[in-house]
Amino acid sequence: MESVWEYPRPPRLERAGRRVTIAHAGQVIVDSDRCWRVLETSHPPVYYVPRDEIADGVLEPAAGQSFCEFKGVADYWDLVVGAARVPRVGWSYADPTPAYVELTGAVAFYPSRVDECRVAGELVQPQEGDFYGGWITADVTGPFKGAPGTMGW
Repeated sequence: MESVWEYPRPPRLERAGRRVTIAHAGQVIVDSDRCWRVLETSHPPVYYVPRDEIADGVLEPAAGQSFCEFKGVADYWDLVVGAARVPRVGWSYADPTPAYVELTGAVAFYPSRVDECRVAGELVQPQEGDFYGGWITADVTGPFKGAPGTMGW
């Protein structure tokens, strides 16, 4: 078991070491064992998928950017699968800070915005709230930041 309260700040970047799959609108858009995860105090892990492990043609640039004090400026992506469009399904860093350079171009998906995310075959539970995008599996314990009333933690 991993407690999110034992994760570091600043966050640690590590290879996920397990197969990650993402499906939406009947299509598998990710099936990879080359993902990264970012571990930060009070947050479930966030999984980043290398761009070349994402199905061709399903991501389109979305409007807006945000700033992470650790990783830098994030760009957002829409997911387009057939007639389905999911706005701002995920984000990536085109030019992350040196500590996170391995994440260059990799995309983190909000599990709440797609039909299914799995880690090693286990269905992921999305982190509450729309800000962090954490992936909750049975081996990760909280409480987790993100739910109403937790922003001040």
